[in-house]
Order: sequence, then C-alpha cells, then structure tokens
Amino acid sequence: MKRLIILLAIAFTVPFYVHGQEPADALRYSNFQVQGTARAGGMGNAFGALGGDFTSVSINPAGLGLYRSSEFVFTPMFSQTQVGTTYRDNLMTENEYHFAFNNISYVAAMTPRNQSETGLISVNFGIGYNRLKDFNTTMLGGAHNMNSSFLDHIIVNANDNILDEYYEELAWEADLIFIEDDEYTHDLKKAGYDQSLRKSISKEGSINEYSLALGVNFNHMLYLGASLGIVDVFYREFSELHEWDAQENTDIFNSMTYNNHFLTSGIGYNGKIGLIFKPIQQLRLGASVHSPTFYNMNQEIQRTMSSWLSYEDGGDEDYEIQTPWLTYDYDIESALRANLSGALVIGKVGLVSVDYEYVDYGSAKLRRGSDDHQFIDENADIEEVFKPVGNIRVGGELLASSNISIRAGYEYYPSPYRSQAFEITQPNADADKITYSGGLGFKTDGFFFDIAYRYSFMEDFDLLYPAPVSEIYAQPEIAAFNNEKHKVMFTMGFKF
Repeated sequence: MKRLIILLAIAFTVPFYVHGQEPADALRYSNFQVQGTARAGGMGNAFGALGGDFTSVSINPAGLGLYRSSEFVFTPMFSQTQVGTTYRDNLMTENEYHFAFNNISYVAAMTPRNQSETGLISVNFGIGYNRLKDFNTTMLGGAHNMNSSFLDHIIVNANDNILDEYYEELAWEADLIFIEDDEYTHDLKKAGYDQSLRKSISKEGSINEYSLALGVNFNHMLYLGASLGIVDVFYREFSELHEWDAQENTDIFNSMTYNNHFLTSGIGYNGKIGLIFKPIQQLRLGASVHSPTFYNMNQEIQRTMSSWLSYEDGGDEDYEIQTPWLTYDYDIESALRANLSGALVIGKVGLVSVDYEYVDYGSAKLRRGSDDHQFIDENADIEEVFKPVGNIRVGGELLASSNISIRAGYEYYPSPYRSQAFEITQPNADADKITYSGGLGFKTDGFFFDIAYRYSFMEDFDLLYPAPVSEIYAQPEIAAFNNEKHKVMFTMGFKF
C-alpha cells in the first residue's frame, strides 16, 4: 500500500500538494508536440523530410535548405479545450477558449552569384518562432458522500511531526485540525465523513521556441541544416479544493477551502542538426537530432486555507490564512529527441510523409536547486516512472488544382509512463494522445493562404487531493479526465 501511495504522489502531474520539484516538473516541460503553420498542422506535422515550411525548423532544420525563395508567414490560432472529469461516478465538464499566434517567421533564400545546378545551390537563413505547447485549460471535478478527506493527509503528516508552514500549519491556524487523545484529528473524521467535495483547476501559459536556423542545398540532393533555439516557458496553475458539510453531520465544521497558486517561468536553449537526402527525385529521407533543452526556471508558490466553523457556544468563525510567496530557482534538462522521416512525392498529384520521433522521457533531469539541492532521488524517480517512446506523425497532400491543395494528417503520441514503477501498475500507462487533422491551401504568385483543423483527445488520471501515507484511512479515489481539443489555424504567407 505504501508503494502505491508513493507512486501516486510521484506520477500524477497536478502540483496541488507539491513542496518542491518533482518528476512531474520534468515531464511538463519535455512532453510537447510542435505547433507551427497551418500547412504543417493540417498534415499531422509530418515535415521531417519535407521542409520548405518553417515548422520543419523545430523538427529537422535541414528543411530550411529546400526553400527556393524568401518568405514571411504568420499563423493565428483559435482553440477550444473541453475536459470531462469523472469522479466517483459523477461527471463534470469545463470548457476553455483561447487565441494565440502559433508561428511567425522569416526566411531569406540566398543563392551564389554564379549559380549553377551543381555544387552549392543555395544558403538559406531563417528566424522566427513556433509554439511547442499550450497549457490553457480548466477542469472541474467533485462528488457528494465522501468517505475520506483532504484533511486526512494533513493529520497523518502532523502525527509524524511534519508541520510545514505552507501546508499543515495552515490547517492548524484555520482551526481545521486539533489534538484529541494526544493525536491530531479533524471534525470530518470524527463524524464519519459523508461531506461534499469539489475541485477546480485553471491552467494557463505556453512553451515557445525562437529559432535562428541555417539550411544549405547541395546538388538538389543533399540538404543540411542546424538551428539554435531559445525557449521561453510560462506556466500558471490555480487550484481550489472545497469541502463542505452538506449533510450537517459534523459538530463544528461547516466548510473549508484550500487554494494553491503555482507559477513557473523560465528560459532555455537547445540545438538541432539534421539532413535530408533525395536518392531519387520522388523520395526524400530525413534525420535529425535535438539536444535537451537546458532550462533555468523560477518557481513561486502561494497557498491559502480558509474555514467556516460553528462552535458549541453558538458562535460562527471564519478564518483565512495565507502564506507569503515562496520562491525557488532550479534547472531542468528536458528529454533527448531524434527524428527519422520519409516522404514520397508523387509528381504533381501530391505527397505522403511519415515521421518517427524518439523521445526518452526518462532522460530528463532536475538540476541545481537554489538551496544547493542536487535532486538525486528525484532523478532516479524520473528514470523509474518515465520511458522512451516513439511518436508517429503521418501526413498527406493532394493537389486538387495548380493553386489549391487538400491535406490530412494523423499523430500518435504514446504515454510517457512505464506500465509499472516501483512494482506497481501506473494508472497513466495507457494515456496515449491522438490527433486527427485536415486542411486546405491556396496559393498564387507571391501569396498563399492555408487553413487547418485539428482534433486531439486523450484520457488520463489523477488524484484530486493527496493520499495519506497510512493504511488506517480510506485512500482517495482517482479521477478520470477526458481531454478534447479543437483547434483552427490560419497561415498567411508572402514569397519574394
């Protein structure tokens, strides 16, 4: 039982009861899918061997070598995220709408003064940004007639002499826990629980990659590329856990609310190298390697505990205890990535492209805490909990006419969780993500316009509140989150 509780605390990703950095932090900034232009988005982002689109700079920078003219593009995006949370057979649904720019970029195509069709054909430079991840979402879950409480975890810690000012002491000062018979306890436990519970989670932010890239074209057969990426991260999460005595079973307790405000920002850098080879005109083969992204992160946490109590003398009391902001700096090395790609160009009819992306999530590392913490145990947990995966991206394009294209794509991202960790089956081992996409493109001399629609879905599992490390108390049930995202992208581009 203790191993299962430890696994739940390590593997789940909501930073609701985090006192420091955990494996979930390393996963959050390593697990992303490139978002760039509408053309690439409509074709499943399978652009590792295609090139000629700035999205490829974040996949295989050799794709920059396929440009034959200079280009400026930008891509606005509208998305709607829906999360259905099932908890104790109760379903609650929340929606979030968001607007952002997925991509803004400029490519300068430069040809030698004495251009020929052999040797060095062109040297191209690119600068711009692609969005890697969008965190914006809201979730809501809850149920009635509970048989355990968030306060169980707090009193187990308190009875083990763990009294953190950002956690257990909040409950003490809000008069939610007290000492009886030489042990910490709480009113819900004495009354046999049966309270109602609701938790809301709001996330916002993104990961964006700003790239400076170089691509060269040799003999229209071999393309080489390299890029330097500067990555900025902003992630904010606000969660509220509310428990109330709807049945009026308790003597003193009426309700409590625990708020957790979690904010992380940082800057990182990475490098990529790649090549594309055309053994025949119709076939393109690509390969690339991405270094880890080396992040410098700043984390801030603030917590609030409030309570409404009715004492035996008939007096009501409201408490609201708030901590100061706790600031902590640390570094992250994200997971290593590599891509193998192939594309078949079918004359003037269209093309089919496939990317295989290898990501070793277990290779991510936490580094250099501001208190000189070295994260040795946490990094061992990362390797135990997460695994290497092979992501698949498939895309196709049909040329309906000389200036209209029809596109479709499919993406499969396996769960980064091992099937077992610490000899316990992981609930999120099958939390795969799948994306279907389609799009249209229109081009004329010097201008093109693309539109894409993308639908993604996955189901994952999490605790709404922490499990007490004790076999005496009922363990909290796991909530299932059914995540769906609808996204519409528009790209406008100018060639010159």
